[in-house]
Amino acid sequence: MHDTAGKPPEAERSFARFREARWLALWAAMFGFMLDALDVMLYVFAINSLRAEFGLSRAQAGAVGSVTMMASAAGGALAGWLADRIGRRSTLMLTILTYSFASAGTALSGGLAGLLFWRALVGLGLGGEWSAGATLVSESWPAKDRGKAIGFMQSGWAVGYMLAAAVAAFVLPRFGWRVLFLVGLLPALLVIPIRRKVVEPPIWTERRFRGSIGDLFRRPLRRITLIASALASATMFAYWGLFTWLPGFLGAPASEGGAGLTIVTTSAWVILMQAGALAGYILFGVAGDRFGRRITFAAYVTAAAALTAVYGSLPRWGSSGMLPVLAPLLGFFGTGYFSLFGAMLAELYPTPVRATGQGLTYNLGRGLSAAAPFIVGAVADRSGFAPALALSSGFFVLAAGLVFLLPETRRTELA
Repeated sequence: MHDTAGKPPEAERSFARFREARWLALWAAMFGFMLDALDVMLYVFAINSLRAEFGLSRAQAGAVGSVTMMASAAGGALAGWLADRIGRRSTLMLTILTYSFASAGTALSGGLAGLLFWRALVGLGLGGEWSAGATLVSESWPAKDRGKAIGFMQSGWAVGYMLAAAVAAFVLPRFGWRVLFLVGLLPALLVIPIRRKVVEPPIWTERRFRGSIGDLFRRPLRRITLIASALASATMFAYWGLFTWLPGFLGAPASEGGAGLTIVTTSAWVILMQAGALAGYILFGVAGDRFGRRITFAAYVTAAAALTAVYGSLPRWGSSGMLPVLAPLLGFFGTGYFSLFGAMLAELYPTPVRATGQGLTYNLGRGLSAAAPFIVGAVADRSGFAPALALSSGFFVLAAGLVFLLPETRRTELA
């Protein structure tokens, strides 16, 4: 039978499931993360314009990225603590508003000091959004599908990255970097549907006991906290060292060790890379649910280490034509592993301190890796891009070893 609209009941039921509480939570976190990436990556695409405008060295421009990462550590830890007390949804909305208004504020910058101030505020929202969103999704989905749900949420970053590339390619040459950053205000509108449609996970609302940060550094959680923080640090040093400078590497002239591309061509190649990342996030969730979190993560970062070293050397070898060919693979393996953290960290911590634990360890990693944009920029100033990007490869290898110091958590029921 068909209803009055001519639609089969089965199709109605299939569509209706996307309006269930778990799906609404997933949509909110995914779009929040997507727009988070948009706001953060606008700076990456504007970095050469900002250097020319304010006479910044690569090290100074990288320092702005480092400040963003340090602020994200504080924002993520604070948001995790806050989410365990006022709720995952409320904290998610607050962080989205923070990074949106701060991104628009970047357009008011008059020099290095202004950039440091506004990008630090963006960092607070960046770190906080992931802490609240990942916990919201992890607690809303069953164990058998949690990795896939987190992978879908993380895929929002790739979409946001591609959106930033497209926006930069259109806006930057025509209207300049100030208008580009004003676009970053638009994500604030996402707060309206989140407030109206998303609900808190029952596992959190039914808990009366709230833990403390101190619980993370007492047995049995202390070892988990220290190793998870080290893993996040190594992973994010590799990531931010690579992806903060990748557009700059692609756009820098060959005489400086770069690929010498225009902003439009750079944006197109970055879109190719993030298309690979989109697949990498989602398939990591599928593989992690089937084969385990640790082995899937190790495979990803080992491949990322090899690809990063090769990618940075291609112009020097006279093989720049291979850059677009390898771009999707670098995106797939160089970012898809982040799906591990949303699922595995949630499975390692109990409900009273879940958001606090996720927020602290993941964003402590961000804070400790904040030196990566500065260090990689400084190495690029001194020795060129190839040795600078090779530094990221070493940290990918370190992360591959650290993950096996944590227990396998596949199919863990949250408590």
